Amino acid sequence: MVINPDSAFYGGYLKAEMVFTNEYPYQPPKFRFLVPIVHPNIYPDGTLCISILHKPGEDLMSGEEASERWSPLQGAESVLRSVLLLLDDPEIASPANVDAGVIYRDRRSEYNQKAKATVERSKRDIPEGFEMPVSFEQGPPPKAENDDDFWAESDDELDFGGSDTGDDDGEDQEMQDFEEDGDEDQEFTDGDEEDEDKEH
Repeated sequence: MVINPDSAFYGGYLKAEMVFTNEYPYQPPKFRFLVPIVHPNIYPDGTLCISILHKPGEDLMSGEEASERWSPLQGAESVLRSVLLLLDDPEIASPANVDAGVIYRDRRSEYNQKAKATVERSKRDIPEGFEMPVSFEQGPPPKAENDDDFWAESDDELDFGGSDTGDDDGEDQEMQDFEEDGDEDQEFTDGDEEDEDKEH
């Protein structure tokens, strides 16, 4: 998806595939557009010519430095970002599609028209119900519906096991019985100690 308003491909839903081999991440993935695109750095079969997808290491023949090419530190996100940048700013010094490079360099309005036609064709591939984003900014999360029943307090929720029927007298009686039992145990213990002293 191209959502840069300054891009000639703005609004395009450009289907592509990225293939990861068994040598990944030490070797780059393969990237190919599945729709025809007139672009200086895209071959007629949709294969993309871009430095980040070239094998690691410096290439003296092309003049590419190792920092421009693939490395195991790169990832799918880095590739996609580079692809979007290349769509907007083609490298015409060594184009993969020479004719597209000439059109881009000498007849920019014609190039933009072809790009616009590509965008319109690509919209046929947008899934039904899918809403295309219009900017890089992520929108706020959807607001949750207010569930009044969730916040409503019920009598069951307010009942913590106590009683509202005035049974305080019964609770006081139970506490008094517990204390009396404790006093009886204490008296029994003290009596045992006195008997032991007499035996000695």
